[in-house]
Amino acid sequence: MIELAPYAAQSATSRGRLHTEPPAAPRSEFQRDRDRIIHSTAFRRLEYKTQVFVNHEGDLFRTRLTHSLEVAQIGRTIARLLHVNEDLVEAVALAHDLGHTPFGHAGQDALNACMREHGGFEHNLQSLRVVDLLEERYAEFDGLNLSFEAREGILKHCSLAHAEKLGEVGRRFIDKQQPSLEAQIANLADEIAYNNHDVDDGLRSGLITLEQLSEVQIFARHLDEVRAKYPVLTGRRVVTETVRRIINTLVLDLVDTTRANIERAGVTSIDEVRAAPPLAAFSPALLDEHRELKRFLLRHLYRHYRVARMSAKASRIISDLYAAFTGDARLLPPEHQERESLEGARAVADYIAGMTDRYAMREHRRIFAVEETWI
Repeated sequence: MIELAPYAAQSATSRGRLHTEPPAAPRSEFQRDRDRIIHSTAFRRLEYKTQVFVNHEGDLFRTRLTHSLEVAQIGRTIARLLHVNEDLVEAVALAHDLGHTPFGHAGQDALNACMREHGGFEHNLQSLRVVDLLEERYAEFDGLNLSFEAREGILKHCSLAHAEKLGEVGRRFIDKQQPSLEAQIANLADEIAYNNHDVDDGLRSGLITLEQLSEVQIFARHLDEVRAKYPVLTGRRVVTETVRRIINTLVLDLVDTTRANIERAGVTSIDEVRAAPPLAAFSPALLDEHRELKRFLLRHLYRHYRVARMSAKASRIISDLYAAFTGDARLLPPEHQERESLEGARAVADYIAGMTDRYAMREHRRIFAVEETWI
């Protein structure tokens, strides 16, 4: 078993849970967090929520679930190399998208626009809301009652107005502090996974090409390595060999840069990590390349007309459902009608955010399609 660094998050010294529970032994507190996340309803729904391509567009494209698993795998590797808490990184990685709407960012943007007069909608806040309130699995409390450290990692972004309402978990945004190193690692593992599997899915879909990507420095360099080592290699193997090399380069650079930042800052505890500037980081040169790849994906994949068409449909579905449910709460299932009477628009947003892609499409057809059955 790898000995944890003094600045790692320690299960035995966790800042606890919203509701006091007996120790998790023989598991650690962060292993308990991970297990609760995996068994949650929200986690299972991720299998049918969009990453870039709507779920029914193809069986081989990433979903929010496969994305979360890839983030967890990359994050655990980085955590082990840096001797910080793998279990906490894994828990944060698996939970970070629990609050995402159907239809990816298009769904989030549409729901945020609908909720503008009611505090807006942001999927990081919604992920925290899921684990703190919306999951219904335990007799003694709502939510999953995760540790402070897991909740801190889930809440990557937060406005000051929202932070002031969140108690201790929002305090760092007010005090301008950082989360644990484990949370920082999970955040960057998310970026590594996101960019590289979108490259893979974009090539598989035919929306972007190897020729286009050959103009992106980090991809071109690793593609040249693959072609030099395997001159007769063709097809999907060229792509997968290139992508896995890029991931490896990013992971090793992140580990080396973060280790140097830790040594320079001289941190010896998790509290000192929180008080320091961000420690988990890429080197400046690789960060520039990483950002170039992100810009390429934004320009050529996320703004591709076929993706834009999917996004337009998604936005319309979300907006229509929101208008229907807020206009007539009787259209909601009974349990959500009760919550809507207490929380209004926020309960409607919870219901819509919890939908999978295909469930949202089915609900839209049930309410708006004239050929649909009456019940």
